[in-house]
Amino acid sequence: MSYVKAAVDVHKKMLAVVISDVSVEDEFEFTKRKFGTTPTQLRQLAEWFIENKVEEVVMESTAQYWRPVWAALERYWKPVAQKREGAGPKSGSLHLCQAESNKAPRGRKNDYRDGIRMLKRLEAEELRLSLVPDPEQRLLRTVTRRHYQLTRAKVTFRNQLESLLEQGHIKLSSFVSDLLGVSARRMMRAIADGETDAAKIAALADGRLRATPEQLRDALGACAEMSGLLRRLLDLALKELEMIEEHMVKLEQEAMELLKGKEEVVERVAAIPGFGVTSAIQVIAEVGHDALAFSSCKKLSSWVGVCPGDEESGGESKSSGSPKGNRQMRRILNQAAHAAVKVKGSIFEIVFRRLKSKPNFGYKEAIWAIAHRLCRVLWIILHRGANYEERGPAVSAKSKRTRESRMIRELRKLGYRVEKEPTPAHA
Repeated sequence: MSYVKAAVDVHKKMLAVVISDVSVEDEFEFTKRKFGTTPTQLRQLAEWFIENKVEEVVMESTAQYWRPVWAALERYWKPVAQKREGAGPKSGSLHLCQAESNKAPRGRKNDYRDGIRMLKRLEAEELRLSLVPDPEQRLLRTVTRRHYQLTRAKVTFRNQLESLLEQGHIKLSSFVSDLLGVSARRMMRAIADGETDAAKIAALADGRLRATPEQLRDALGACAEMSGLLRRLLDLALKELEMIEEHMVKLEQEAMELLKGKEEVVERVAAIPGFGVTSAIQVIAEVGHDALAFSSCKKLSSWVGVCPGDEESGGESKSSGSPKGNRQMRRILNQAAHAAVKVKGSIFEIVFRRLKSKPNFGYKEAIWAIAHRLCRVLWIILHRGANYEERGPAVSAKSKRTRESRMIRELRKLGYRVEKEPTPAHA
């Protein structure tokens, strides 16, 4: 019985497609054809696959150009292939291989050869395949990754603001720890609006600011001689910063709209030490709300690239460095690990101290081990629907209340309805 597979070598303007019946015992015979990448051409590609009864399709992850091809086949070809009479368990399967695993020998590369090699390596299970989630999760990923890009842009703007202030001899950052805080913004807005009196600008600071009024007046003393051009540049930077923050709020609202009905999952992930509401949403976007793509915590750790690697040759281990994995999850887990080890009395703080004291086990290695542990905890919470329970001996009631209040504020800001349960009398 025939079993036809197809390989698509993806480019920006064209697709080189190869199909072959892999059930034959002799050498494969390949049918080759080129298609464009417009919606009409992609629809024709799906129809050609249906006509030739293609069961599985593999393509390379070339930049972002594979996305419309994947979406078109997912919409027009996949449902038909799955419902075809005699369809097998893998009928309608789409595979995305990493280009490095289909690399050609130097001087032996062209479009159709890439497709033929892809088909042969798929059949031999030599390709490294990427995880492509369902369309809804892909949209959530797009939103959260764009939010992260704007977060990085916001940090860049903070540095630009400091550069403008230093150029105008305004030493505000020497006495204010956060240039994007409420007090600093009020003072910078006053400078951008043309205020020249250092005392009036210093009076705009919040009373809780550590800097004294005298220190602020001294730091703002040069504002009387600040040029009009620097003030206008400062005004433009502040307006652009406000626009970035407005877009970030809108992206957060879009993410919450996509997660409607899964609020309880966000709360369970955010309860893990080191995590918060924002990082919980990012984790769900990358892994899924139930982590069904990973049958065990070991597979999730391997996919993320947070577990020890295995480089063995001649019976000897050459390296145990972590393999490459999902960059977004590695970043989130690394940040969460740094925050988790600072939670006084938590199990992560205790394990971190114990690991750091081991010989040949420094700070970075201990943090990465905590990130691995957090990854395994995440799988249990997502896959099994469990709640996080602190096993550390000395997490104070005050720190628990502080963290709970902060989480409730973040959740309400994102549109959740959170009711705080009354504390039992025996607590």
